[in-house]
Amino acid sequence: KSFQDLLRKQEGDRSVWEYPFAVAGVNITFMLIQMLDLEAVKPRTLVGATFLKFLAENESAFDLLYCITFKLMDNQWLSMRASYMDFNTVMKSTRRQLEKELLLDDLTQLEDLPSYKLLTQ
Repeated sequence: KSFQDLLRKQEGDRSVWEYPFAVAGVNITFMLIQMLDLEAVKPRTLVGATFLKFLAENESAFDLLYCITFKLMDNQWLSMRASYMDFNTVMKSTRRQLEKELLLDDLTQLEDLPSYKLLTQ
């Protein structure tokens, strides 16, 4: 539902300069593949290992993390009052925030991520 709301911008604020939705989706997918080290046989990073644990417990973990990431990116786009020229800055900020959240000590499931609450907004 959250992803559909983003696609149609049915809820929340709209930006004066909207980001290219399809391009954002491709970039988020690529960013997650890199950040989670999904191309490796075994994750070489703590973030990747943490995600692998969530994936073992929930086969929809990537889908959930994708939606969380998209909502986080949208939220940052709006708070930064970004324009198309700021797209890379927003993506880097989104990645930093997501990595920080995935490394929290008390994280037992993706629903514990602080950004998870964005899905209900």
